[in-house]
Amino acid sequence: MKTQLMKAMILNSYGENAKFEQADIPTPELKSGHVIVRVSATSVNTVDTMIREMGQENLPIAPDLPAVLGMDFAGTVEAVGEGVTEYTVGDEVYGCAGGLAELQGALAEFILADANLIARKPKGLSMREAAALPLVGITAFEGLKRAGAKTGQMILVHGGAGGVGHVAVQLAKYFGADVYATGTGTEQLDAIRGYGATAIDFREEAVSDYVAQYTKGAGFDVVFDTVGGPNMLNSFEAASLNGNVATTVAMTELDLTPAHFKGLSLHVVFMLIPMLHNHKREDHNIALSTLAEIVDQGGLTPLVDPNHFGFMDVNEAYSHLTSGNAVGKVVIEL
Repeated sequence: MKTQLMKAMILNSYGENAKFEQADIPTPELKSGHVIVRVSATSVNTVDTMIREMGQENLPIAPDLPAVLGMDFAGTVEAVGEGVTEYTVGDEVYGCAGGLAELQGALAEFILADANLIARKPKGLSMREAAALPLVGITAFEGLKRAGAKTGQMILVHGGAGGVGHVAVQLAKYFGADVYATGTGTEQLDAIRGYGATAIDFREEAVSDYVAQYTKGAGFDVVFDTVGGPNMLNSFEAASLNGNVATTVAMTELDLTPAHFKGLSLHVVFMLIPMLHNHKREDHNIALSTLAEIVDQGGLTPLVDPNHFGFMDVNEAYSHLTSGNAVGKVVIEL
């Protein structure tokens, strides 16, 4: 029986100047507990650009070459595997289910996805908009939940106009918190205000000053740090006694003494764990389903970069994100 082929954009090498090339590769075979999705759109995340540049030598989660990257996607169910009862052919879904380790990514016509790593696409979003949401949405949702975000709290989001940050700001508002977020420049600060949060220019305002101004020196109940690294020291300074700090970037060395004397709880969010280790993958389905409900209730809108990229524009899309000029999520439409 002849193997069916599909078009994909692949990497034949890793490195800063590695280029995606079009190729015909085998269409994925259906597996129990999985669905095959015809990809309509996929977004580019910072981790995708890191995999392309660093490769397996420096980033063990990178797939074997030739590699098909792309974690996020939105599309239509093409086939349903044994044991999958919640989806039927033709359903519109979105998720984050490949592009690392042994999992084929979404820069292809079709992707094989564990049914626990996807959910029904929000009805109010286009495929392009939905593809922008999974990785950043799950990360923001997990971080806020683990930090105990709830109504009436004062929550600070570092990087409130970024990929994860702009979702965290909206979710914190939806959960009923009084939300503050850092950024800089007119565009970022306006975006933060547009989500109903108080914007703080981190270049102009010292942590001690805005803690005094907005919390009367008591600090924020929850600090969600999407910047991480050395900025975590700013998060410790901004947090209240016995407060919670969630971070998405903890690959750093720093002194935890300030956190100790405040009795802080630190939550490190690494949303790729269910994909990499097949650990509690159903949690991603729950998060994506909840996010879809929040979107359709008007509580969340993904910020999508205005530039349009097609299947043959993958290199340009990656360059646009790494240039620092992107506004919101960069999406590639197939």
